[in-house]
Amino acid sequence: MTKSNLFGKGGWTPSRIENANGKTFLITGANTGAGFEATRILLSKGAKVVMLNRSPSKSHDAIATLKQEFGNDANVSYIRLDLSSLNAVRQSAKEILAQVPTINALICNAAIAQISTQELTEDGFESQLGVNHYGHFLLCGLLFDRINESKGRIVVVASEGHKMGLRTMQFNDMNWDKNYNPNKVYSQSKLAQMMFAYELQDKVKAHNKHVKVFVCHPGASNTTLIRESANWVTRISWSFMVKIGLAQSAEKGAYPEVMCATEDNLKQRAYYGPTGLMNFGGPVGECKLEDFAVDKKVLTKLWAVSEKATDFTWSF
Repeated sequence: MTKSNLFGKGGWTPSRIENANGKTFLITGANTGAGFEATRILLSKGAKVVMLNRSPSKSHDAIATLKQEFGNDANVSYIRLDLSSLNAVRQSAKEILAQVPTINALICNAAIAQISTQELTEDGFESQLGVNHYGHFLLCGLLFDRINESKGRIVVVASEGHKMGLRTMQFNDMNWDKNYNPNKVYSQSKLAQMMFAYELQDKVKAHNKHVKVFVCHPGASNTTLIRESANWVTRISWSFMVKIGLAQSAEKGAYPEVMCATEDNLKQRAYYGPTGLMNFGGPVGECKLEDFAVDKKVLTKLWAVSEKATDFTWSF
């Protein structure tokens, strides 16, 4: 179910961005997939983009490709970020604050998905929850004041997969030690990201801050998210979807996050993305926001659990 599209039958497209000159965008996981395509779109509009990636070599290759397309003057750079390590996130945040004076939008795009067997981060978190949620939770908290100074935005890239699991948090076993399932754990990690965003909206409003927070999804996009670590059933199913054309391009998958980072006329308590069949693709607009994703009791508890897990208390 979708809302009537604010942007007409064709939905939102990058043509709505007149220019982004003087704007600075940070994107996690920007050397491949939708994050890379979001970088391309923003650079084409004159923006400065700082890519936050784990791999130095892939980042250098991505920047070389972008400069080949847009010229050596393209304002794109890279700071290493490993979301699987809280210490690494803290170090990266220090570098960002030292090197990036203005943040107009932080796009939380990086993710891992469908890890076939349980893996833990160095901090002892289930890997999908640790990377997708806790890493971004800490990064956003450390950069929040800088984003607030520019009346900027935080964009959380969620997934339709948030509907495929428990539809709540398994607070008594966040690591799923007893019942690990790659798809259900991925679902919980993406739902956690959404719940963080909606709770942050409430806290921003309560403390009269100036950060806008948006949630979107990329639909079914042909990216490298389904990695070799996914089980064979998931890989075969995804390959079939790509083969029969159910998966859209990575560029189209980037549209929702770029829209949320640039478009003025958006609601915050909303969920944006492709609005076609099963939200796999189609015109980008507002999708149905399920009630379970904004359950205030769960939002509040998850925030407290996340602050404790990351040993970070947000200061508003």
